[in-house]
Amino acid sequence: MTTAVAALAFLVPLGWELRSDHRDDVLSAAQRRGAMVAGAVAAGADKKGLAAAVAAAGGQIVIHPPGDTAPGRAGAAEVRKTASGGAIREVGVSDGLVRLEPVTVSGKTSVVEVFIPARDLNGDITRDWLLLLGIALGLIGGSVFVVDRLARGAVSSARNLVHAALAVGDGDLGVRIQPSGPRELAEAGYAFNRMADRLVSARTDERELVADLSHRLRTPLTALRLDAEALDPDDTQVGMFDQEELDRRRGIRRIRKAIVTLEGEVNSLINTTRQAVAAQVASAPEDGVCDASEVVRERMTFWSALAGDQNRQCRVIGAQLRIPVPVARAELAAALDAVLGNVFRYTPQGTAFEVGISRRDGWVAVRVDDAGPGIPDPEKAMQRGQSNQGSTGLGLDIARRAAQAGGGSVSLDRAAMGGASVVMLFADADAAPKQASRFGLVGRLARERTTRERTTRPGRAE
Repeated sequence: MTTAVAALAFLVPLGWELRSDHRDDVLSAAQRRGAMVAGAVAAGADKKGLAAAVAAAGGQIVIHPPGDTAPGRAGAAEVRKTASGGAIREVGVSDGLVRLEPVTVSGKTSVVEVFIPARDLNGDITRDWLLLLGIALGLIGGSVFVVDRLARGAVSSARNLVHAALAVGDGDLGVRIQPSGPRELAEAGYAFNRMADRLVSARTDERELVADLSHRLRTPLTALRLDAEALDPDDTQVGMFDQEELDRRRGIRRIRKAIVTLEGEVNSLINTTRQAVAAQVASAPEDGVCDASEVVRERMTFWSALAGDQNRQCRVIGAQLRIPVPVARAELAAALDAVLGNVFRYTPQGTAFEVGISRRDGWVAVRVDDAGPGIPDPEKAMQRGQSNQGSTGLGLDIARRAAQAGGGSVSLDRAAMGGASVVMLFADADAAPKQASRFGLVGRLARERTTRERTTRPGRAE
């Protein structure tokens, strides 16, 4: 409706202006023809010369000599009035318009009459109006088509958003949509995807929390098992025992069986939770690139609170600028949590640690150092499910898989702080990756650390 009103508001004045322009052109042409004949009259041409001038001018032209009252298209009264008035006049007649131009020679006035037919004056107005109407209809039809396309895209985007929301409501957290349509709907689509990512991250964090709590249960369980093993034997088949001794030995047996059963349940809970987290991270759609500095800052916000409770000094180095790595955000966060979790789990309370991130030569290194006892067997520690600490052995394996997904690797070394140093190497997402090598960034980091140690010793110089 708005388009139709706008088209009419534009085309009606345009049609009227076209009509006025055509009328002005016709009158100008009549003026030129009359001027040619008036010039011949003013020059005193004879009848033959006047006839030639009328023929050259074309159109329907009549010359009224002085005192001639013979009417042409204009009446005799109009001719006399023009001759006496001395001014050009335009007189309307039944079938057109007459232009009367007086010409005075030697005190005598002749009148040149130029007739303009109505068909020439008005032109083909019907054709012009039909053309303008066609243009108006084309504009309206085009606007309707464009609006229909836009509305259909908006409806489709809204429908996709509704279906995705219903799918998430039914528990399918892997659903994502391709934002499209108007800007508002596209922004809603991006917001929906971020919400779904947060839900996946929240579920992953919950399961990781369950796994961490299960790990914490293993410590008192180990103490209970050691205490139970230190008790007297629970064999009731050998020897003769009174009823009190039998009851005591049977109680010891029940305690040991309950501890074994509880340990099995805790290990099953840990493994089941880890597998669910790994499957969820693998199935969740990610962009494949994340800001390693942002992940380090975010996770250290969590771990620094726990470090404060345990009187651990901690610091973060090099996480001020954006450093993109080609690995999913959830995978990098899980890898960093696994390494930091090992620091808290296997070093005494009060042990300091440090997290650093550096970028060089197409590689990004995320380093976790601690001042603990270190790792006696690094090769065994890197094997999945292997640990000499009584754990499930999945921590460093999670870090290794995340680093390999980012085109790098994981290495273990002795930290400058005295404990273990875990370096996760990733390809730089903003640079062409190179072959990972211990003689590359990691090796240079080790050499620079050795150089710094030497420069801080007394009596040594560069």
